Amino acid sequence: MTKLVLGITIGLAVALLAGWIWGRSGRSDMARALQSSELRGELLGGRAAVLDARVAIYSVNFGEASTHLEGARGLLRRAAERLKSLGRDDELKQVQTALASIDDAQRMAGKLDQSSNSRAGDAAKMLADVLDAEAKR
Repeated sequence: MTKLVLGITIGLAVALLAGWIWGRSGRSDMARALQSSELRGELLGGRAAVLDARVAIYSVNFGEASTHLEGARGLLRRAAERLKSLGRDDELKQVQTALASIDDAQRMAGKLDQSSNSRAGDAAKMLADVLDAEAKR
């Protein structure tokens, strides 16, 4: 009787361990996909805000453009942190360059300078390149 109880207990323990390992195996893939999705969302949101700023600059609404650029800066800072934690230095450098262009565009927009539109356009182009690289991963 003791051997039967011991055999059932060992069988349950093995089944429990196998189930835990099986459930754990897909978790890393799912976590990686979630991080990639969040990164893509932040990049798309940042690019959309930069493009909104360009429309506002074109409409000579520099206050609204500055607000959009500030929103883009927040999203792109989070994306830069995520890229840094993932160890993707090439994309990180592009996002940091885009952030510098956004800073310049916002400074120019504060001076009511229409050339801030081209700086925002440079940032949007860099972000499009990062998004293309992300899509190819």
